[in-house]
Amino acid sequence: MIKTKYHDRALPDLQSLYQLVENLSTHQYKTAFRYYDSNHIADITYLDFQGIVFSEAAGLKKLGLGGKRIAVIGDTSPFWISTYLAAIIAGGVAVPMDKDLKPEEISGFLAFAEIDAVAYSPSFHEKFAPIMESHPSVHTFIPMMSSVTESRTTGSWILPLDTILEIGKAAYETKEVTLEDSTDMDRMSVMLFTSGTTGSSKCVMLSERNVVAACRAAYTSVDFSGEDTTVSVLPIHHTYELCITLAELSLGVTVCINDSLRHVLRNFALFKPTGLILVPLFVNTMYKKIMDEVKRKEMERNLKIGLKVSRVARFVGLNLSQKLFGQITAAFGGNLKKIICGGAPLNPEMVDVFGEFGIQICEGYGITECSPLVAVTPYYAPKHGSVGPAVVGCTVRIDSGEGAEPNDRGFVEGEICVKGDNVMLGYYKNPEASAEVFTEDGYFRTGDIGYMDKSGYIYITGRKKSVIVLENGKNVFPEEIEEYLAGIPEIAESVVVGRKGEDGETINLVAIVYPNASAFPDGTPAEDMQDCIRDKIQIENKKLVRYKQIQSVEFRDEEFEKTTSKKIKRHLVH
Repeated sequence: MIKTKYHDRALPDLQSLYQLVENLSTHQYKTAFRYYDSNHIADITYLDFQGIVFSEAAGLKKLGLGGKRIAVIGDTSPFWISTYLAAIIAGGVAVPMDKDLKPEEISGFLAFAEIDAVAYSPSFHEKFAPIMESHPSVHTFIPMMSSVTESRTTGSWILPLDTILEIGKAAYETKEVTLEDSTDMDRMSVMLFTSGTTGSSKCVMLSERNVVAACRAAYTSVDFSGEDTTVSVLPIHHTYELCITLAELSLGVTVCINDSLRHVLRNFALFKPTGLILVPLFVNTMYKKIMDEVKRKEMERNLKIGLKVSRVARFVGLNLSQKLFGQITAAFGGNLKKIICGGAPLNPEMVDVFGEFGIQICEGYGITECSPLVAVTPYYAPKHGSVGPAVVGCTVRIDSGEGAEPNDRGFVEGEICVKGDNVMLGYYKNPEASAEVFTEDGYFRTGDIGYMDKSGYIYITGRKKSVIVLENGKNVFPEEIEEYLAGIPEIAESVVVGRKGEDGETINLVAIVYPNASAFPDGTPAEDMQDCIRDKIQIENKKLVRYKQIQSVEFRDEEFEKTTSKKIKRHLVH
């Protein structure tokens, strides 16, 4: 494992989630969260949030819900996060769920995981009415809203969060209920349903040790501090967003919560973040909005000159990004300096362009089964195209098999395998699948393909399941080609697939494209858009070796279907 100051940054006194919450008091009256409460902005201090979590945990224990499986579903809020923490601290299991699931899917997952109680945002109160009547496992429903009062019906108990907090606060202050560190860090503490770009979902079992390991790794990996403000944009039920949020709380960051994807830019302007946690789709969208605005104002020439001047200035140690590109970065609040990007491959050119704007992008790599962090690019020593070395407490190796030949950079590619305290316990009720993903010596098989350089930096080249095998035996990872296509402003989204030619043997690489209509003047005919995109793809083809070049292009009229983490559901594209 690479040894640098990246791994020597002081670790927090973090051995459990109870300790994480206990340590929040060190930040006292600093704002922990800013969020929309109806139509106004509300703040919660670190001290107040600590009180909410401990009161909720005590309330769960007092009311007989300690040690139970509690699902949490709904919009990102401080109370979603407090319920997740309280369920675990009270000795139970937290089960984050996707708020965009259909009601029948939610009901099925709740039954499969044998959930005892479900806490939910106000928008779910009516949706849960049919489930309340006759669910096989859930007996307690916890609305995170003050307008609902406690009630009991046949087979179900509606127990508002306000009631839990009130009862728990009294029990905790009088020491009728005590809270303490977990006595078994390896017990199942979290159940997560994978979003499934493969079309099938598994239930990942994480221990508290797994969660804490990922939080510690994030704490040591990101260039955030108590001086930073972030905006939470990604769905909170995803391990990536949740892990970084918990690490931010350990660091004393102010976390502002975006209320809607439609309002992202408005909220950037309002909250003025210094840092963001994003997936490539958001970075690409931000870039394309910049380029659209540049075109609209006919400033393409000025931008090119500005980029050249910026690069020359950086070479001699001057940073002119604010003077040259202040108008551009003002769209993101004016203070944005850093972005952590993960979840899918990012075109390295985006890193370069945003860098010239004065915004550093550090890529990370993770997977739900690893809680999720595996690697993060060191902010002080990035490498072009790499997701960085393995995070602290985690070991990565490349399993390439016998006879594998080096790639064009001189390194052997293979499956990325991971070992460490961050690796899951297994899949719930699925011992066969659990056994399949672990090697004989205990490494988790990620299903991702990549290589590692001599310094331990990891490079992702594709997904094992999406690889296209050409007739000459060459392997093509479509994600690599899609990175190039993402740099074309006229393309909103793309997926590369392999299609058999007329001879039934030759495999042609086909780019399926959803055009970015906003990159063209109003009224541009579809045929002209398509011709322009084909020409741009031909230019990108010249950057690729021959067998990776796109042979044909198809167009679609609507966006690709995506998971809630904004990954395209590749299995639905044919």
